[in-house]
Order: sequence, then C-alpha cells, then structure tokens
Amino acid sequence: MRTKHQRIYLASQSPRRRELLKQMGVHYEVLLLRNDPRRNVHVDETPHEGEDPVAYVQRVCHDKARAGWDTLVFRNLPLFPVLAADTTVTLDGKIIGKPDDNKHAAEILRLLSGTQHQVLTAVAIAFKERLEMRLSTTTITFDKLSEERINRYLLTNEAHDKAGAYGIQGHAGAFVKHIDGSYTGVMGLPLYETVELLKLFGYPAP
Repeated sequence: MRTKHQRIYLASQSPRRRELLKQMGVHYEVLLLRNDPRRNVHVDETPHEGEDPVAYVQRVCHDKARAGWDTLVFRNLPLFPVLAADTTVTLDGKIIGKPDDNKHAAEILRLLSGTQHQVLTAVAIAFKERLEMRLSTTTITFDKLSEERINRYLLTNEAHDKAGAYGIQGHAGAFVKHIDGSYTGVMGLPLYETVELLKLFGYPAP
C-alpha cells in the first residue's frame, strides 16, 4: 500500500513558490538549507563547462532536492517528501542567470528585448532513496524594450534575484507579447508537473 503524506517540505526560500503551493492548498513547511561544516549540503549553481541549459537546471534541481532530504534527516525532522525547484532562462542555447546588480540586469533585458527565449523550470521531489523530477519548458516572446522602459523597470527592484532579470507576475508581465507553455513554470513552479509529482508520492492531489 502506498504511503500517504499529508504535508511536504519546500527546499526553497522563493516567495513565488510558497504562494503557488498555497494556491493549490498544499500543506508545506519551508526547509532552509543552511551550510554546516559537518555535512555537505552545498549546492553548486555554477554552470559547468559545456553544460547545456536543460542539463544544468536538472542537475541543480536534483542537488537541491537531495540536499533538502539530507538536511531533514540530519536534523531528525519528521520524514515527509522534500520538494525543490530551479529555474533558468536560456537564449540561443546560452544560460542567462540572475543579475549581479542593476547594470547587469539592464544588459540582460537588452539581450531579451524583442526576442524569443525559453524559461526552464525543473521540479523534483525526494523521499528516502527515491527522487522524481519533471521539466517545464516555456517560450516567451518579449516586446522591444526601450532604454527608458528598462530603466523604469529597474526602479521597481523586481529584477533582483530573478533568472533573466524579470518576474512575469510583476511589472515585467507587460513585456510579454506571447507565452507558449506554463505561466506558473515561468514564475518558478509549474503547477501541472508539481501535481504529477505529488501524486507519485502519495500526497492528495489538488
């Protein structure tokens, strides 16, 4: 008989992912991955040489989920599934990461201006030795962005800590001419794929 889980852990500090889980009525606790010299929970988010965007986002997501599971075991917390996700933006096969500052964010937005790019979000759940993953791929077509428009957007401070220097759920939603794929995947947690995983681990699906 399959084990039934009434709650999960979320190995992410993203407020967007928390909001989306609440939207679905999923009961969760945030699991913070603190570095500890007695255990190896560090997740290397630096792209490896020659690593393509799909392999990159899946590797980071896998490592986050596994590190989350190791963390709850180390802390002797109740054993429930650990959900982790990672999002990256790719343009012409190149990984577009998070901006270092406003100058870098402006450079990224100029690159994306008037183009089609992909947003890749991998989501995984780990429980004991088992780990399952799904990948969401969404194509976004951006409007042509003037310097004035970019600068106005940077004043909102929404570009910080976001892959591709924008959040679709905020002011930058107006940059999007067309979306082909998962809106919630672009936000950071594709709901369809997440529900598929929850079912696999015995969580009552929304």
